[in-house]
Amino acid sequence: MVKRIKDNGKAGRVFVFLLTTVAFAFLIVLLIFFFFGSPKEKMQAREIEFMKLQYQILEDKLDEMEVLVQDMQQRDNNVYRVIFDAEPIPSEVRVSGFTNAGRYENLYGYKDSELVLRVASKLDMIASQLYYQSKSYDDLFVLAKNKSQMLMCIPAIIPLKENEIRQISSYFGYRSDPIYKVETFHSGIDFAAPVGTEIFATGDGVVEKVESNYWGYGNLITIDHGYGYKTQYAHLSRFATQKGQKVKRGQLIGYVGSTGKSTGPHLHYEVLKNDTQVDPINFFFNDLSPEEYESILKQAAMPSLTMD
Repeated sequence: MVKRIKDNGKAGRVFVFLLTTVAFAFLIVLLIFFFFGSPKEKMQAREIEFMKLQYQILEDKLDEMEVLVQDMQQRDNNVYRVIFDAEPIPSEVRVSGFTNAGRYENLYGYKDSELVLRVASKLDMIASQLYYQSKSYDDLFVLAKNKSQMLMCIPAIIPLKENEIRQISSYFGYRSDPIYKVETFHSGIDFAAPVGTEIFATGDGVVEKVESNYWGYGNLITIDHGYGYKTQYAHLSRFATQKGQKVKRGQLIGYVGSTGKSTGPHLHYEVLKNDTQVDPINFFFNDLSPEEYESILKQAAMPSLTMD
């Protein structure tokens, strides 16, 4: 009897030991899974982080695309549609159709919903803008087919041969006057170049003025391109054309100098639309890539000193 009791006590202790061990092991497993995760959870966590990284990369690329689209819209409204006397497309029209409030309902409620929503909305916005930009180009293509002569007359190139962007010493807009040291409106672009550098007509037209002055624009050529457009080339050292002469785009008309109110050899170049000076940068589209155009826009926003 005593032996049986001892055996039962021993069995009970073994049972308690086993139960405690199992419970402790189970607790250890729970702690490992809770704090460190299972191998499957670790794999899923890595995949989630990878997908999150891809979304962030995609968002950065969409930001870059958005800048390019905005550049396309700016040139479309302020250059191409102006050239063809077409009404600019309002910004609210370019993003119309992007007003469905319930469009992203299935994207809410997740840990990274904010990131996914940002990417989705940017993608839809760019798609909407590109759609209307494509429609605009279709309209301009129809207009261009009927205005081939007009296209040859509109200023569309840089007036100096093989000109580089770094040769632009001053841009269109308010600048510090080099002589009076006050802020004045600079109505064109200055190209720094050696005396004698060849100057070319930027569009077909008729030479309206060939005149010499001791001050102001100095030796000046004005070309009437028709369709409301004129160009002016100032501070020349000498002329290679005469009043009333018909000229073609790319034809030699004169040479760089430093005449009139000039502080150094350069060409002051202007574009006029209906007798109002407009920014010549918008009329270099035959010579500039989108990257070069964006670069000179950034340079144009920086302070500079005019040469006249």
